[in-house]
Amino acid sequence: MLEIKNLHANIGDKEILKGINLSIKAGEVHAIMGPNGSGKSTLATVIAGKEEYEVTKGKITLNNEDLEDLAPEERAHKGIFLSFQYPIEIPGVSVTNFVKTAINETRKANGKKELPAKDMLKKIREKSELLEIDRKFLSRSLNEGFSGGEKKRNEIFQMAMLEPKLAILDETDSGLDIDALKVVANGVNKLKSNDNAVILITHYQRLLDYIVPDFVHVLHNGKIVKSGGKELAHELEAKGYDWLK
Repeated sequence: MLEIKNLHANIGDKEILKGINLSIKAGEVHAIMGPNGSGKSTLATVIAGKEEYEVTKGKITLNNEDLEDLAPEERAHKGIFLSFQYPIEIPGVSVTNFVKTAINETRKANGKKELPAKDMLKKIREKSELLEIDRKFLSRSLNEGFSGGEKKRNEIFQMAMLEPKLAILDETDSGLDIDALKVVANGVNKLKSNDNAVILITHYQRLLDYIVPDFVHVLHNGKIVKSGGKELAHELEAKGYDWLK
């Protein structure tokens, strides 16, 4: 599904990614771990097409389609979803209206008509029940006054509604207490399928107790320095990252 080959990326004159190779198949969950400044969030935003980063070498393909010349919104329409570490607030725009607009813009970009209102409402009802979200929550302004846990739950709801091919969750466990973490993990687990893939970016092993990855990759100084199964996360928890340098 996703293929990254020899990816190098800069911000300004500083090289952040220094030759990333990664292959992700449909149905898989990949965790990317590493210390601060290792390039984890840069990798996520480069995949999503954030324009402040310059790809200087290498290639990213999604389902054999080269993403190089696609803008962030075009990549989103192709099925890439990025949850933000710090979601922005949009006063006056409800969660429901934001999601409706996002879905219909994606349908339009893919040559489809807008989803009929009754089908949209049915989908909203089904996904909110699946994720145990109170309907009152959906009428609130997007992220305005939300707790950290509510912001993350909202992003998982967006993911459920958009049904992306590739979901990238950038430190979605950041700042969450254990109850909020369980809610988010439960939502991700319910949305996993053989037709999509998930990248989890995290500092800590605790998230991986609830969302079990197929593969764990350690990013250090812009490179993947070690890959393994879920047991690698436990090793990192016990030893830290210094032993990998």
